[in-house]
Amino acid sequence: MRILVSNDDGYNAAGLEALVQSLKGLGELTVVAPETNCSGASNSLTLNRPLSVGQAANGFYYVNGTPSDCVHIALTGLLDFRPDLVVSGINNGANMGEDTLYSGTVAAATEAYLFGIPAIAFSLVKRGWEHLDTAARVARQVVERHIENPLVGHVLLNVNVPAVRYDALQGIHVTRLGKRHPSEPVVKSSTPYGDTVYWIGPVGSVSDSASDTDFGAIEQNAVSVTPLRFDLTHYEQLEQFRDWTGPLCVSR
Repeated sequence: MRILVSNDDGYNAAGLEALVQSLKGLGELTVVAPETNCSGASNSLTLNRPLSVGQAANGFYYVNGTPSDCVHIALTGLLDFRPDLVVSGINNGANMGEDTLYSGTVAAATEAYLFGIPAIAFSLVKRGWEHLDTAARVARQVVERHIENPLVGHVLLNVNVPAVRYDALQGIHVTRLGKRHPSEPVVKSSTPYGDTVYWIGPVGSVSDSASDTDFGAIEQNAVSVTPLRFDLTHYEQLEQFRDWTGPLCVSR
């Protein structure tokens, strides 16, 4: 079993080290992670400059790019093998609901998914690494389960772990994504030179935390596992738009 490990918090993040330690003995581990924190990078690829790869004393490879860059480079030229599994995390904070669209942690896993490789993203829902050992233990169990009983087809799992002691976990729930209200307003400020700048505001409050959602599972101190896919087609609107576009681009 060859496992590629990445993240979005950077190659020296505590969550990455905990994840690697937790997976030892399950296969051959290779780490390719961003050089710096890339939280919120989503699925972006760096196309306007070349990327460089370095290697730290602990053997981790690091890339001066995004999480997607890291996995893309690993799969298309850096490694001389195709991993059996790609694991991303452990993220410093939750990735639930619409957050998954912005998450670099989920993006690293998604890049592998797009190449047809099973991928799992792990996040600890409270920032600051409290109870990181719980998330690491859960990560090992989920990966062990995948090795013992591989899921069929394209696999992209988003796993969020409550920041509690392991013995306080209330099981594991398979969930759908919940929803948030729109984000809070930007924070406007000025530089010392009088230029106006804007900080992206805080995330919005949760609007859908039903028991079958990722938010609902975390509220119950349960691990949330959400299978994801990336077909963005709005199938219910296909017929409506066929009628709507019918008169367009027709010679008269």
